[in-house]
Amino acid sequence: MKYFKNINAVKLPAFFVLVFLLHGCSDFLEQEPGTQISITEQLKTKEGVLQAVNGMYRSLESTLRGGNFAVYADLQGGNLKFTPSRSESSKGQVSILEGVSNLYSFDDQPNNSNLASFYNNSYTVINQSNLILEFTDALTDATEAEKNQIKAEALTVRAYAHFLLSEVYSQNYGYTENASHLGIIYTKASINKGLVYPARETVANTYAFIIDDINTALNLYSDAKILSGPVYSYFSKTSAKALLARVYLSKKDWKNAYDTANDVITNSGVNLVSSAAYISQWAEPDLPISEILLEFTIPRTNEGGASGSLSAFYGYTSSTVYGNYAASQDLIDLYEASDIRKQLFLVVPISTIVSLQPVNLNYYFTKKFQGNPGYAAFRLSEQYLIRAEAAFELNNTDQAKSDINTIRNRSNASAVKDSENLKDAIFLERRKELCFEGQLLFDIGRNKKDISRNDGCIALSCGLTYPSPKFVLPIPRSNINLNPNLKQNESY
Repeated sequence: MKYFKNINAVKLPAFFVLVFLLHGCSDFLEQEPGTQISITEQLKTKEGVLQAVNGMYRSLESTLRGGNFAVYADLQGGNLKFTPSRSESSKGQVSILEGVSNLYSFDDQPNNSNLASFYNNSYTVINQSNLILEFTDALTDATEAEKNQIKAEALTVRAYAHFLLSEVYSQNYGYTENASHLGIIYTKASINKGLVYPARETVANTYAFIIDDINTALNLYSDAKILSGPVYSYFSKTSAKALLARVYLSKKDWKNAYDTANDVITNSGVNLVSSAAYISQWAEPDLPISEILLEFTIPRTNEGGASGSLSAFYGYTSSTVYGNYAASQDLIDLYEASDIRKQLFLVVPISTIVSLQPVNLNYYFTKKFQGNPGYAAFRLSEQYLIRAEAAFELNNTDQAKSDINTIRNRSNASAVKDSENLKDAIFLERRKELCFEGQLLFDIGRNKKDISRNDGCIALSCGLTYPSPKFVLPIPRSNINLNPNLKQNESY
């Protein structure tokens, strides 16, 4: 189904190794097994550049799905809890997974950060996008439309990777009045341009660069199809706008957030999935929900076999084969009895050790990510909720209520009541609708709320009062050691 094939790395000169550690860069160009070619030669032709674009998307998908990032925002925010062990030696015991043990207790460690691979791999993706941007204009065998499309996608990927890094490693945009607090390193040149030791930008500058990259890309998109495979699996003008709407929301630029989300809703040609099809489409094992704007689908072998998916975290196959995470009762209790989204949870009794005795307890496995699901990056429902929040902040309460009710009516939930706190209603609707899609922790920070985890929380600390330096993670120590200008986050 997906265009990702067997990717065999191009080996670069050994002196680049330290630079890779500094910038999070790595090789990425596809070759047939046993062959190697220099970057300069590879990127001289359209075929070589398209292989590089393919590799860039493959690296991005792997970064989002792997290294615990896929569960980070929902685990920290309280949407998830751990499932009982399936191992015979510890069967039924519930414990914190080693790979998230520090961050889950709001005590991640710079020397061995639970998200170190996400940090480094994100800069790998950024380096890949920069290489593509640096070589594409010189192509002699590509049309202007093809070159513009290549650059547009590379710019959007670069912006997206930087935005996600900012979400994880920088406090939310409103943390200081003028967003003068620490952002991230924003990299616009590949390691091919030479070794540099950049400092972190302010959050204000970080967002300015992200927005500039996306707007530049939007002026370049030509709708020329440069890669094979389903069109929803790589950036388009529409999904780039969806990203921009999310960035504006995070920046609290309400007018631009409203206008951009409204543009996507009005002009994308995509419709919200119907109430009748909502559950069945999410439960479909290989295809995305029809309102998807961008899904990074999983890599497959030439024979069509899947080599990894989000079901490793969320899947349920049998009493002995299931993922490590299930929904917390904190989340389940938010849904009304009539809300069809409650049907998105597969309820399974599992023997669990409680007070040294086995007890059957119900666990709620989401149907969003069963079978071989891809990473759902953007879909239309989020755009309605972005427009709702922006409308509220612009004192357009009628539009805000209308957009919330569009999502609630589709779910057979009650309409917004006049007595409800509309700001809280928007926040909770996002939590219910976008659960497990990597939003909750960042929504909590943007709204300057406290983290409160109850059901299933077995951390040393189950809550965090805003503001706190622990709302962000530490920069991995290896990167700090290599770059004297890279400043660590507070408290780490």
